[in-house]
Amino acid sequence: MTTTPSPGSGRHLPIRARRVKFTFPSGARHHHFVDNDLVMSHFVAVLSSVFPEGEDFFIRSVRNYSDQITDPQLQQDIKGFIGQESSHKSQHRMLNERLQAMGYPTAKIDRHVKRRLSRAERVYSTEMRLAATAALEHYTATFAEILLNDDDLLSLLDGSDVRSILLWHAFEEAEHKAVAFDVYQAVGGSERNRVRAMRIATTIFIIEMVLQTTRSLLRDPATYNPVRLLRSLNKFRKSPLFSRDALRRYASYTRPGFHPNDWDSTATLEHWSDELLDASGRPMYAEAPGG
Repeated sequence: MTTTPSPGSGRHLPIRARRVKFTFPSGARHHHFVDNDLVMSHFVAVLSSVFPEGEDFFIRSVRNYSDQITDPQLQQDIKGFIGQESSHKSQHRMLNERLQAMGYPTAKIDRHVKRRLSRAERVYSTEMRLAATAALEHYTATFAEILLNDDDLLSLLDGSDVRSILLWHAFEEAEHKAVAFDVYQAVGGSERNRVRAMRIATTIFIIEMVLQTTRSLLRDPATYNPVRLLRSLNKFRKSPLFSRDALRRYASYTRPGFHPNDWDSTATLEHWSDELLDASGRPMYAEAPGG
């Protein structure tokens, strides 16, 4: 059952990067690493594929304005944001190399995303790129908090080699979900461009995820078993990620006066901090570099 947070203005824990190293999937080609589910495994692989270049784009978009920020707390949040996104980029790149060996087209998707983002940086202003970053961070944070609060989604990851990296990534996305948005507001970004960027980003994101997941599935022999494919598609359609509550939360971004902390993640972060971090703040489920 999905738990939808109540609107609020809770302040999360200090944002800081964590040095981690994960164990990645070790299955054979076309191994369906998310609960042996066909469509969800390809969806997660595609999502992981877009992260390295996407996170790099987010870092550049925020860094463009970092010298204009005078608020000390926001300056520290920016440093934490960049550190966390840099770690996400490197860890997902390693995961994607393993998924590529398992038959998922992660390298091709990575190159495609790089080309698309390169074109976007030539076409759109720095303000629109920052607005797009804030918009896409709303999606990643919403995905993250749904995952962290939904028992059914969490159960899909039981026994999976991607459980640790996805929980870590989700936790940190929830931590820094407001940073790009706060930078955008601090430098005087307009409400018009904020909403416009969300609409553009939503259109591109949905089209790309559908297209790339379909292409990934078409490379997998299991896709051509109609019974298995239809069962998996039906299960995917009913995922909490696409529930009515989830759609309402995605759409809330375009509401006048919206702020990411309207969806209070304090309780979620406190719970998962106890579950995932030791007393020193290091993830308990990940091996320290060199360890």
